[in-house]
Amino acid sequence: METVNGLFKTECTRTTVFHHGPFRTLSDVEFATAGWVDWYNNRRLHGPLGLLTPVESETLHYEALAREPEPAK
Repeated sequence: METVNGLFKTECTRTTVFHHGPFRTLSDVEFATAGWVDWYNNRRLHGPLGLLTPVESETLHYEALAREPEPAK
């Protein structure tokens, strides 16, 4: 959990990637947090997943489970 908190602080609150300018209201913080969580869970490239996004990896996983096994010869 500490790693995720550190990533959030570094990537979301200490940069302007997910917000423009300083936070002025709670809504500014909530909007930036929502953007970061969406990116972190859905769009970031993940090294252990072969540089796929989590969504792409999950889709491939469930497609593989749904494939019919090839008949034995």
